[in-house]
Amino acid sequence: MHVVLVEPEIPPNTGNIARTCAATGSCLHLVEPLGFSVSDRYLRRAGLDYWEFVHVRIYPEWKDLVETLGHPENWYYFTSHSSRLYSEACYTQDSVLVFGKESTGLRKELLESYSESTYVIPMKREIRSLNLSNAVAIVVYEAMRQQDFRPIEPS
Repeated sequence: MHVVLVEPEIPPNTGNIARTCAATGSCLHLVEPLGFSVSDRYLRRAGLDYWEFVHVRIYPEWKDLVETLGHPENWYYFTSHSSRLYSEACYTQDSVLVFGKESTGLRKELLESYSESTYVIPMKREIRSLNLSNAVAIVVYEAMRQQDFRPIEPS
């Protein structure tokens, strides 16, 4: 499974997501610009001592990620601007789960280009968004549930 963070801004969020990826065997892909250095102590602290178990790849631009992973049918984009619930997607071991930056989410152009593959985690209307690391954990564990929690080996 692949977790993609497009332009993440907050080091502890990315560190927590890295820990989730370590626990699930998911590969973490980061698309620049990053709002921090990958050597940031808050990033490292949030990931605790699990960094050796995380497969992290960093891409200068979105197109570099797409060139590396291809763009198959199993890419899922998460946004508060969708009508399809995250639990309606049919995840596989090679699914690509794409999340945007904390302040604004995924770019409008990206969401428009892949509008048929957007999903939402439901929440009260008054709440703008969930914490990014919580959102990633919700989706990754739903994907694992759909696969009967079989161990997922990183690619």
